[in-house]
Parts: sequence; C-alpha cells; structure tokens
Amino acid sequence: MATVRTYSPSVRVGNWREDVSLDEDSLKDFLHRKDRGELTLQKTTVLRQNILKPMKLSVSRDGFLRFGDTITLVNSGGTSLGLRDPCSLSIIADLSNMCSHPQTNSDPYLQGPCQVGGANSLKSCVRNTFVITCVDGTPDGDVLRYDQSFGLRTTSGFGGELYLASDHRTFQKCAKKSRLQEVSLVEQCDFQCWWRVVYFDPQERLEHEGYPVQVNCKVLISHCKTNQCLAALANHVLWTPFGKEYELTAHTFLDSHKAEQDSNHWLFVTADPGHEGQSLLQQQQVSTITNENGSHPKAITDTPGESER
Repeated sequence: MATVRTYSPSVRVGNWREDVSLDEDSLKDFLHRKDRGELTLQKTTVLRQNILKPMKLSVSRDGFLRFGDTITLVNSGGTSLGLRDPCSLSIIADLSNMCSHPQTNSDPYLQGPCQVGGANSLKSCVRNTFVITCVDGTPDGDVLRYDQSFGLRTTSGFGGELYLASDHRTFQKCAKKSRLQEVSLVEQCDFQCWWRVVYFDPQERLEHEGYPVQVNCKVLISHCKTNQCLAALANHVLWTPFGKEYELTAHTFLDSHKAEQDSNHWLFVTADPGHEGQSLLQQQQVSTITNENGSHPKAITDTPGESER
C-alpha cells in the first residue's frame, strides 16, 4: 500500500527532511530550466517569434524567375475540389523540430523532417518563404526554365535550409488525411527533392519547354521522380499549431479534358518593385479591398500584367 502524506513538510513527522529536500530540488530545477529558456512556454514563444518573423522577397525586374530567388509559393485557389481560398506553402513545425547547440550558445533552428501545409496567410515570413536552389550545377542568378530541375529549400538561419521532398506512397508513409503521396521537408538534398516547372496549359506545353519561367503566373510544380504535381486539397483540413490549414500532397488531378485542375496551379510570388515590403499578390489584394466600386474580386489570372484577385 502506498504511503499517504497526511502532514505538510512544516510538521516534522516521518521523512520530513526528505520531503523538504525534494521540494527544494524541484524549485532549483525549475529556476535552472527557466534561466536556460528550456520551459515549454518559453520554447513555444521562441518558435512562434522566429517562424513568423517577416522576410523580404526577391524583386524580379524583368519578370523572370532565377536561381537563388526568395519567393512564396502560392496556390491560386478554386472550386474544383471544393471552395478553396488562395493558400501558401508553409512549414508546420512544433517543439520537436526546434534544435540548438547549448554548448556553443547558437541560435535555434529547425531540423527535419517537417510537415508542410497550405496556410491562408499570404504575408511573407520564415514559415512560407523558400529559395530556388539548383540541383544540376546551374549558378545563382541564371533564369529557371520550364522542365528544368530545381530544388525548393527553406531560408537559412531559423529555417534550417530544409528541402521540399516527396516519394512514392506506401502503407507506412503517405499523407495523413487523403492517403495520397506525402510531401515534407528533409535535411538532405537528393533525387527526391528534385522538382520541375511545367506550363499549366496542356495545349501550349510543348511550345514552352526551355522558355524562362515568369513570376506571378500559374504553373505546375511536378515532382521529377514520381511525375506527380504539387496540390492543395480543400476537402482535407489539418489542425496545426498555427490553425486550420489545407493538406498538401503530390498528386495530379485531371478534369474531363485531361487538363490539370486548379488545385495543381501555383504561383511563384515575388516582391513588388514599387513596394519591396509587400509581394505583388498582397499589393493586388489591397487594391481589391480599397476598390470603391465594390465589384467582386477577380480570379487569379495567367499573365503577370493582369490582376490576380
């Protein structure tokens, strides 16, 4: 039978000295962890402050996407698989993904593998900002072309430089809700991290092979190994530490005309040259909200010169 403690430590009955020592040790351990920032509340605050830190996107002067550019990957939204607002490719991280080196007193950073989701917030931050990375030796600054392989990684620093990866689905490894091909962020860049940009219109796809990729235009992001396109699912919602978000997967959804549906349509969003603190998509959203005519927002178009909302 377990011993029931019927007296407080101030009453010197039984093993009172042992009880006092245990309470003192618990308080010292709590204060020590608080000074080192190891409490759960402190770690959660550090995670949110760092992952939601604003980031500056690259400015494309000629309208073309280049290796080394910092962008936000945005799904255009639509109604093919349910009503869906535009969403951005975002990191889903918790305390288990945050790492640091106490010996060197280094800043915390994210370690893989990490999940990804489609967040409705389009404001550029560490969580939804990615860098176009070469995988075939192409130097930074060169134009990315259709059907050319590239990698998509998170930013340096707290982002941890993780790479977007995918692989064939199995019974043990697949998307949580839809059970389709999983998409995640990993630390090592291999063939599973290779992607290519495909022109969204099947009738003009062949003519655009080898042409430079334009920013802020609808494209398809195809996985090189599995030949499946990145997709945002409106009918599968994930509960994350940052709220409800769409599940992202690598799967090509075709309509009756054998064309990819809008769940596979993505935009490489860059900063507005006139307002470098905002992306072009945010600037167009502000223009739509402040429109005095009160007209309905337009759908995101396929050309960079037209309004996207």
